[in-house]
Amino acid sequence: MARKTLTPAEIGDIVRTTRKAAGLRQDELAGAAGVGLRFIVDLEAGKTTAQIGKTLQVLVALGCSLEVTPPPEAKGTRKT
Repeated sequence: MARKTLTPAEIGDIVRTTRKAAGLRQDELAGAAGVGLRFIVDLEAGKTTAQIGKTLQVLVALGCSLEVTPPPEAKGTRKT
């Protein structure tokens, strides 16, 4: 199965769809995730400069998972 690279807009769509399916308003999700309402608005709009830490907080609050897979040549190696 080929891996798909998500764009910020696609992540925003996932956040919006999942939030609505959970019956949450944007301000409720912001409170549950410990971020500001403006951040949720921007994230759902696909803002390309959204902070990764806050984005992860939102995804966790929604019960989403995120997989990061290194390229095959990088597996098992760690550069310091």
